[in-house]
Amino acid sequence: MTGKRARMGRVPIITTRRRAGLLRWYEASGRHTLPWRLTRDPYAVLVSEVMLQQTQVERVLPYYLHWLGRWPDVVALAAASPADVIRAWAGLGYNRRALHLQRAAVAVATAGGDVPLAVAALRALPGVGGYTASAVACFAGERAVPVVDTNIGRVLARWLGGAASARLLKPANVAAMAQAVLPRAGPAARDHNLALMDLGALVCSARGPACGSCPLRSVCEWRKQDYPAESGAPRPQPPFQTTARFARGRIVDALRGQPALTVAALAAGLPGDHADRAGTYLQQLERDGLVERLGDRWRLPGGP
Repeated sequence: MTGKRARMGRVPIITTRRRAGLLRWYEASGRHTLPWRLTRDPYAVLVSEVMLQQTQVERVLPYYLHWLGRWPDVVALAAASPADVIRAWAGLGYNRRALHLQRAAVAVATAGGDVPLAVAALRALPGVGGYTASAVACFAGERAVPVVDTNIGRVLARWLGGAASARLLKPANVAAMAQAVLPRAGPAARDHNLALMDLGALVCSARGPACGSCPLRSVCEWRKQDYPAESGAPRPQPPFQTTARFARGRIVDALRGQPALTVAALAAGLPGDHADRAGTYLQQLERDGLVERLGDRWRLPGGP
């Protein structure tokens, strides 16, 4: 397999027998006790999906439970101040997700208070993208729609595409695979998507997959091709402490603990060259709605 995008061959017919093996594995080994798996409340599922974006399950668990304890429904979250929402998000990273979630709650509350279950209606909410919309529709509404996160994409790429990673396939091909293997019935589609997700998380991992334990090993194209590796070294990433995202996060963290601070005070809390760019970072955060100016000071939006 080369670094170029691989071609997807004909998607094989997924028989009931083959799917049954996957579902038996899921029944025995899936992560059924995750709290967002135990509910069909679309608001609770939406909260979990936004929190889980680029964040590990173990880290999300206490935040999810605390969030629902404080804001148990859309109306409660819509009535919260953005500042309180941002404070509650401390430690989860990507602070804009908190605002997106609250803005979505405001939109839903304004429209009557019921989180929609149709993918198109969910995508119309602020900050809700294609994956999140499909996940809420499937996991809360039991709609027969494909759900493709990083784990599912990797399983599909290996199982059906013979590629080590979904990055080697065209996104449209991965989407076609997901659609082709999806059961038509909503409840079955929910279990199918969750089974693929857990298989990618627990067995078909990015590094060190446990192929001997995989229920799809006998029909896995990647295995049949002797596990071709993803060629080329990954693009090196700069140290996180040198990035603008790090500095902006430090500014938001500082404002979580103080009603308002001057640019100079915020700059003093930034290391190295970041201090000289504090004003630029604040302007970026203001555009994102994460801070607001109050005279010569800055604060979280809607703060005291």
